[in-house]
Amino acid sequence: MKAIVYTQYGTPDVLELKEVDKPIPRENEVLIKVFAVSINDWDLGLLQGDLINRLFNGLIKPKIKILGSDIAGRIEAVGKKVKKFRIGDEVYGDLSGRWGGFAEYSCAHENELALKPVSMSFEEAAAIPQAALLAIQGLRDKGQIHSGQKLLINGAGGGVGTFAVQIAKLYRVEITGVDSSEKFNMMRSMGYDHVINYKQEDFTKNGHCYDLILDVKTNRSISDYARALCPEGIYVTVGGSMVRLLQALFLGPWISMIKKRIYVLLDLSKTKI
Repeated sequence: MKAIVYTQYGTPDVLELKEVDKPIPRENEVLIKVFAVSINDWDLGLLQGDLINRLFNGLIKPKIKILGSDIAGRIEAVGKKVKKFRIGDEVYGDLSGRWGGFAEYSCAHENELALKPVSMSFEEAAAIPQAALLAIQGLRDKGQIHSGQKLLINGAGGGVGTFAVQIAKLYRVEITGVDSSEKFNMMRSMGYDHVINYKQEDFTKNGHCYDLILDVKTNRSISDYARALCPEGIYVTVGGSMVRLLQALFLGPWISMIKKRIYVLLDLSKTKI
C-alpha cells in the first residue's frame, strides 16, 4: 500500500510517499480502508521533533514513521474478538498514540472508532475526532461547564475552539474568544460574545476574570492563568507549548490548593468515542 512516511525529523519536506506493508489487524482490531484523514498540531509536533516529542518518539529518529490520527473510512477486515463492527461498516475515530492514518490502510482497536453517520461525508467525519473530543472533555468532563458562567477560550479560532463554542452555547454561557483578528468574523458568526486580539491585549492582565478557561495554546505561565480565574474557577489546557503543559501539570496541584482547579489533558490514547 502507499503511505506518507518520514524517517527523520524536520519540515514537511522530509515526508515521502512510499510503498509499505499493508497492516494486519490483531484479534481486537479492524483494518480500515482510509478515505479521509485530518491534520492536527500533534502531527506537526511529531514531525518537527522538538525535545519533548523526541522523548516519546525517539531522540535521533522517529519510531512512528506514519503520522495521522483522525481518520474516516470503511472496514475491510475484523479481528476474531471484534464485536462492535463488521466488514463494510463506515467508521471514524482517533488513533492518537498509534497514528498511521496517512496511508491507504490503517488498523484500529474497536474502542477507538464509531460508526460514521450516513448523512456525513468521510471528510467531515475525519475533521471531528481529536478536536471535538478535546472540546467535550475540556468543557464538560473537566471544566464542569454550567449555565451562567463566563468562559474564555484561548486559541478560539482553531479546531478545538470552533467545536467548543458550539458546545458551550448549549449551556447558555458568556463566551470570550482569544485569537488573531483575521478570524474574528468567523468567530462571531459561530457564537462568540466577545473577541480579543492576542497581538494587542493580554487577557491575563486586563483585569477580567473567568469561571472557566479552555486553553488550546498554553503560551503563558500557569500563574498568569490563575490570575485570570475567578474564585473557584477552573482552568483546562488541552494543547500548546509542551514546556508550559508540563509546568501546568506539575504546578497545577499547588494552584488548586487555593480553590482554583488546574487540569491538563495530555493522554488522548485512552480516549474512547
